Amino acid sequence: GWVENAVGAVEGVSGVEVSMVFDPPWTPDRMSEEAQVAVGWY
Repeated sequence: GWVENAVGAVEGVSGVEVSMVFDPPWTPDRMSEEAQVAVGWY
């Protein structure tokens, strides 16, 4: 997928494994304050 491709393109990264999880459910509270500001959710 695109996440594996993007992370794998980073210099020094030798392997990538992405796992989709749904517990605990994601909420905007899990975002850093910096990320919330970047997307306008402050």
